[in-house]
Amino acid sequence: MSNAAQTLECTVQDGIASLWLARPDQRNALDESLMAELTSAVRDLGDRPDVRVIVLGGRGKAFCAGADLNWMTRAAGYTREQNVEDVARLSTLLQTIDHVGKPAIARVHGACYAGATGLVAACDLAIAADDARFCFSEVRLGLVPATISPYVQRAMGYRASLQHMLTADVFDAATALRTGLVNEIAPVDQLDSRINTLAHGLRSAGPRALAETKRLLRHIHGHPIDTRIIRDTIECIADARVSAEGVEGIRALLASEKPRWSGE
Repeated sequence: MSNAAQTLECTVQDGIASLWLARPDQRNALDESLMAELTSAVRDLGDRPDVRVIVLGGRGKAFCAGADLNWMTRAAGYTREQNVEDVARLSTLLQTIDHVGKPAIARVHGACYAGATGLVAACDLAIAADDARFCFSEVRLGLVPATISPYVQRAMGYRASLQHMLTADVFDAATALRTGLVNEIAPVDQLDSRINTLAHGLRSAGPRALAETKRLLRHIHGHPIDTRIIRDTIECIADARVSAEGVEGIRALLASEKPRWSGE
C-alpha cells in the first residue's frame, strides 16, 4: 500500500502490518475514499509474502464512528441504482477483510458504531479496550444494518444480534465479549501490548495453515456435519500433511527445531 493514502496509515514490522484508520477529526468515519483505500490496502497486504498478520485500528479517540455525515448527505440524493453501487463499497470491503489469507485482528477502542461493527465482525479476532462502546444505530435513522448483518450474526448469533440491532442500544465491551462480537477485553493502556503478543504468536504459525484454517471454518460454518463436510475436512488435513509447509513443520518438530517459516 502506498503511504500516499489520505485516510490510512500502514506500517509493517516483523511480519505484522498495522493498518490505521486515520481520520481522527471525523472519528475515523467511513466514506467512499476511506472504504476504497482500506479495501485496496487489505488486498495488497494479503498479497505480500512478508506480511503474516494484519492489525486494524483507529487513530484518535475512536475506532470508527460509523458512516461519515457528508457521505450520508450525498447518498440522500442518490437513486436506488446509485445506492446499490454505493453500498456495494462497504460490502466489498467486508468481504475483502473476511477472505484475506492472513489473520486479521481488530483493535477496538472508543466508539465503534454501525458499519464499524461490521469491520470488527469481519476480522478474525477482535480485542477491545475496556472503554469501547458499540451500537447498531441504523434503525434509529430508518435504515437497516444490512451489509454488516451476515458478519455480525456469525459472530454474535441470532438472538443477540437481533436484540442489539432492533434496540439500537449502546453497549459496552463486556457485553460485546459475552455475545461474541469481540474475543477479549484489555485495559486501554495494555491494549497494544496484548495485541502485539497475540500477533507475534500468530506470526509463528504456518502461513498456509492459517489461511487454510480460516477458509475451512468459513466453509463449514452453519453446515450440518454430513458426509460432504467430513470428506472436506479429511481432504484438508491430507493436503496439509503433504504440503511443503506441513512437511517442514513435522521435520522441525522431530528435529526439535523451529520451522523455517516461523520467523523466529
